[in-house]
Amino acid sequence: MRRKISTYKIWLPAVFLLAISQSACQNDTPAASVEEPAAASDGTVSLTVWGAEEDEELLRQIIEGFQEEYRQEADFLITYQPQSESHCTDALMADLENGADVFAFADDQLNTLVAAGALDPVENAGAVQKASLPEAVSAASVNDTLYAYPLTADNGYFLYYNKQYFTEEDIKSWDRMLDIAAGHNKKVSMEWSSGWYVYSFFGNTGLTVGLNDDGITNYCTWNSTENAIKGTDVAKAMADMAEHPGFISTDDAGFLEGVLSGQIAAGVSGVWNAVALENAWGSNFGAAKLPSYTCAGQQIQMASFSGYKLVGVNAYSRQGAWAVKLAEWITNEENQELRFQLRGQGPANINAASSEQVQNFPAIAALLEQSEFSYVQRIGGNFWDPVTAFTTEILGGSPSGASLQELLDTMVEGITAP
Repeated sequence: MRRKISTYKIWLPAVFLLAISQSACQNDTPAASVEEPAAASDGTVSLTVWGAEEDEELLRQIIEGFQEEYRQEADFLITYQPQSESHCTDALMADLENGADVFAFADDQLNTLVAAGALDPVENAGAVQKASLPEAVSAASVNDTLYAYPLTADNGYFLYYNKQYFTEEDIKSWDRMLDIAAGHNKKVSMEWSSGWYVYSFFGNTGLTVGLNDDGITNYCTWNSTENAIKGTDVAKAMADMAEHPGFISTDDAGFLEGVLSGQIAAGVSGVWNAVALENAWGSNFGAAKLPSYTCAGQQIQMASFSGYKLVGVNAYSRQGAWAVKLAEWITNEENQELRFQLRGQGPANINAASSEQVQNFPAIAALLEQSEFSYVQRIGGNFWDPVTAFTTEILGGSPSGASLQELLDTMVEGITAP
């Protein structure tokens, strides 16, 4: 997502609400179309909120509701700034004391934010934990201490497929799907340029990767020669897939392009593509957990990284109590339901997630089905580039001439580098 620094302000005194600009999702630069107040009265609660650019219209409604709820208690001056959730920490660390009071961020940034002192433990942790999915609570916690408010539980991936070509039995096997796709001159898609997806093949094999206690460096045993399933077993399975005529590795844009052109009949992706794929395939639209693949003569259920969006309160906020109230409001059951309705994002709130509407949404249902085989992503920065270099060699048939074990050793050396 492109990062954008343009802002507009929302000022809603206790007696009325002002009009707010049209969603910036439709423009490169959001217009400052609200009427500026002549002056903020003494005692006005001033808060800055960071959220995804695409969430602007949603946050407008949520903020209006918050200020209406507390209209008898304070006047508010709220500044909204679109900020990518994946780059939130970088922006916050640039000027922590003057950063946003309330901000949305991806859960893999939690350890860094806590280590930097940007987040204090959540005061009403018990109530938040009780209201949220256990996996989301875990993603918002460090050493069993809750530091943020769970917002969504949908940042994962699963299988999309065209029912014209695949039955519910077919989609249980990656090998079967590749054969069927090739037989129809179609492709099954998965992005191998990202370690986020490549984790699928290693995750349920006993080969491990994760973050060390220092919160920076990684451990990794993907090159193990001693496990029941060796690193070379996984690498060989991937090399065989790469050569299969029914397989294609492409990024998100390529996946959608392939679906629209009719080249791709199935692929691995997330909820963000649900609407586009349903529009493309119509009544043939299908979604399910990831299939199994053949490795070392066994069927291995493909794993996945799971991710969560969280809301944090800046420990340096000058309006800490109100910032907490706003974070609680943004993540409450009602507003997580609203988020699902407007943005199709899966709630982290237990009640909202268990609603019939959410449960019947095919992409969310597939994500929940895959959740049994998903693991919270806790990875240091050195993970990504070595995995991409490894898969580039696998997809290219090892142009360097290195053996599979040598490729694995090089990848692990990079992943675990200090």
